Amino acid sequence: MIGRRHAPWIALAVALAVVVAAIAVPALTGWNVHARSSRIPLSENFPPWHGDQRARVGPGTAPALLLAVLGVVLGGRLADRLRFGALLAVAYVVGLGWLLALALVDGPDGLTRVLGHWSEYLPTARAVDDVPALLRTYVDRIPSDAPDNWAIHVAGHPPGMLLFFVGLVRVGLGGDLAAALVVTALAATIPPAVLLTLRTLGAAATARRAAPFLVLTPAAVTLAVSADAVMAAVAAWATLLLALAATRTGIPALAWAAAAGVGYGCLVMLSYGLVLFAAVAVTVLVAARSWRPLLPCAAAAGAVVLGFAVAGFAWWEAFPVLRERYWDGIAADRPASYWLWANLALLVTTAGPAVAAGLTRLGAVERPARWLVLGALAAVLVADLSLMSKAEVERIWLPFVPWLTLSLAGLPDRWLRPALALQVATALLVQHLVSTFW
Repeated sequence: MIGRRHAPWIALAVALAVVVAAIAVPALTGWNVHARSSRIPLSENFPPWHGDQRARVGPGTAPALLLAVLGVVLGGRLADRLRFGALLAVAYVVGLGWLLALALVDGPDGLTRVLGHWSEYLPTARAVDDVPALLRTYVDRIPSDAPDNWAIHVAGHPPGMLLFFVGLVRVGLGGDLAAALVVTALAATIPPAVLLTLRTLGAAATARRAAPFLVLTPAAVTLAVSADAVMAAVAAWATLLLALAATRTGIPALAWAAAAGVGYGCLVMLSYGLVLFAAVAVTVLVAARSWRPLLPCAAAAGAVVLGFAVAGFAWWEAFPVLRERYWDGIAADRPASYWLWANLALLVTTAGPAVAAGLTRLGAVERPARWLVLGALAAVLVADLSLMSKAEVERIWLPFVPWLTLSLAGLPDRWLRPALALQVATALLVQHLVSTFW
């Protein structure tokens, strides 16, 4: 009994110690772990973040502080009392405000500097005038020594993310700010999608307890400025579709399963590493005690992947080429002896330290949510051990963060408000003290 009472405190202390160690070890030893480029000296790095240390305030500081205070004081009460539809609307609006406020700590540049950077998708998307040719030549342009090789992020991912931005360009939303606002608006849909998934699986009580944590997440620091937010949104909505399929019968179930499969197929075309999201998808079926959607979902996902192959991009041919480029680049300089655990420090600050305490209380979470948390946790651990995610996981692991956040619903009532305060304080500190490049 004493152990159970103290377990959240111990987990929280360990999580914070890992963060402190990840910052202190390179700083005190002079160990250049290459959080940024191998050409950039340690003095211009702030590991474990892909950025540097720079304290500042800005236009978004006051709104972010206001939302943080109001969220801590009123968030739990509103989540309990609002009708579920109203809760979804409030979650979206407040979440959008939180994302924008944190990004605007750096002014408009806080929204635009990442997506408009030469290494990102948007500048490349503006130059695309032939999509079929892009797909046919995509693999050939992945190697770093290839003529006209892709920019870093384009080379590091399948073509889905680039095509998303090509689409924005073609509908007139290809400016840095316009594209950033689209990405942010999509990122704000993640909490409603997760809440709907929980209610669909019969875990509405968990949804209400987790809602303030999903909305005021520290992950917002990265979600508003990273294309990976789009991946996280696709993952969340595909998972909702699968939950609908698993809890329905007949033609509607088949339709929802096919739609979920299309979503997951698109997810695989957005990031090679998100094949691991299958762990979360499987837990939906376990939670719903229904395997009926598995085959139609897998078939639809496979159809998306095969469709890209017919068009010229075969995922299974591209991944080995990408892996070779990855290990020929900065990955070879980043020491696994640091990043295997420093990645977890980044996860602590991205998901929030209170999640570590929540993981010790999974037994108090409703069964469907418990399975979702376990699926996300398994995926993250495999990603870490694969060594294909050394550094930069503050954006790479964004699709898994909302599902890990559900663990906070298991904390005792007396923990909820202080835990939320810790979460928003983490977001504010990271945003105001760390200048990330995402």
